[in-house]
Amino acid sequence: MERLIILDFGSQYTQLIARRIRELHVFCEIHPYTHAPNLVLTDDIRGVVLSGSPCSVREDGAPNPDLSHLLGHVPVLGVCYGAQLLAQQGGGEVTPATIREYGRARLNELNDESPLLRGMHVDSQVWMSHGDTIQTLPVGYEIIASTPEVAVAAFRITGQDTYGIQFHPEVTHSTEGKQLLKNFVVGICQCAQTWTPDHFVDSAVAALQHTIGPDDQVILGLSGGVDSSVAALLLHRAIGPRLHGIFVDNGLLRQDEFATVLRAYEGLGLNVTGVNAAPEFYAALAGLSDPEAKRKAIGRTFIEVFDREAQKVQGARWLAQGTIYPDVIESVSVHGASVTIKSHHNVGGLPEKMNLKIVEPLRMLFKDEVREVGAALELPAEILNRHPFPGPGLGIRILGDITPEKVDLLQRADGVFINLLKEHGLYGQVWQAGAMLLPVQSVGVMGDERTYERVVALRAVTSVDGMTADWAHLPYEFLAEVSNKIINQVRGINRVVYDISSKPPATIEWE
Repeated sequence: MERLIILDFGSQYTQLIARRIRELHVFCEIHPYTHAPNLVLTDDIRGVVLSGSPCSVREDGAPNPDLSHLLGHVPVLGVCYGAQLLAQQGGGEVTPATIREYGRARLNELNDESPLLRGMHVDSQVWMSHGDTIQTLPVGYEIIASTPEVAVAAFRITGQDTYGIQFHPEVTHSTEGKQLLKNFVVGICQCAQTWTPDHFVDSAVAALQHTIGPDDQVILGLSGGVDSSVAALLLHRAIGPRLHGIFVDNGLLRQDEFATVLRAYEGLGLNVTGVNAAPEFYAALAGLSDPEAKRKAIGRTFIEVFDREAQKVQGARWLAQGTIYPDVIESVSVHGASVTIKSHHNVGGLPEKMNLKIVEPLRMLFKDEVREVGAALELPAEILNRHPFPGPGLGIRILGDITPEKVDLLQRADGVFINLLKEHGLYGQVWQAGAMLLPVQSVGVMGDERTYERVVALRAVTSVDGMTADWAHLPYEFLAEVSNKIINQVRGINRVVYDISSKPPATIEWE
């Protein structure tokens, strides 16, 4: 399978470069820059991208891997720091910029006959983010684009398919950035654009059948979310009933979620066991108010319940997990000697405890790609388009201690909110939404009676990947309807507020 390699120098945009390339139906992988000296150019590697970096090439200790075995042997595109590194290693001069360029700029000179810039136009808007500038290019390098402030906005090494650009084509602010990336990936690297969801399904199923023994049983912890559900469908297509799904009701799920999700899985023909373990979780949470203590209690109890159920599966050799690519990327530092691996397992602690081999069929996919694969596998829309939901569930949406009564109260309020989002066609416009039960009570009046009841905060955000998020600007009329319905229908709540905090500085969840 053809692929591109992105060498990561620590840029905040590295994952976005990968996503843009994959949008062209070309597979790419992100590697720390420290892998560069050991990168063997096999026939399937069609090109290499050098990412940006928060560092300056002029700093002592700045990333400076040997790239000589790449240049001239495979197409290379240096972005921002990557471009400056190519210039400096070739003998050019990089200096502090007289006028730093951050934000929008315009290409006032452009060689549209260059293979990298074909189809682009003079005055094209690009996104800059740099404090250094390439003052002098090495011999054999030619300028192919400039801005009024930056003479070397893009260059090529003569006689090679090696390019450097000072701007970021992967961000939407670079209006012709997609064209530039397509020129590099399809035109220069000559990629065939065959990496599609259907192609991924076929190759993933074949790989699973090759990896998992013909009599091996596989255990998968299901959550009702898109990642674990897509992983389940892939595994089911590969090994059929030898996949054993376990769906644990921790008593902290949304209203009617346990029964609804089990019915959906049954309709897909999956072999799933539902485990009602709510009393065990409530016992473990008794008296706990600290958010971290609650998380640890929920995680510990889950491991105990899951392990107990998994022991009932004879011949189990594998533990399947819905790990996705951002988890894998974030587990490896770009700083070489300081590489550390974090535990990114969906069921943290289980791999060591259960002595099973791990299989992660989605580990090379981004979240949006998981949804595309789910659509190809005909995963029902209610699961495919489901909002993210935290592993500890309502345990971190009830501030303070947890009781069954509080859970019931929040489930009903949350149910009103989510159902009305769907009824008004707003659910798909929101990345994540939910209700939080606050540890305060307020005075109210219902009829002629004074009430002293609980407060619920509604939270809805828009986002791409959850790393940053803005509060959703839901219509006032809609919020008024939600508030009125919650207060009238959920006895014990007499006040509803709306959270208008963005991330950062606030997190999406309250705990």
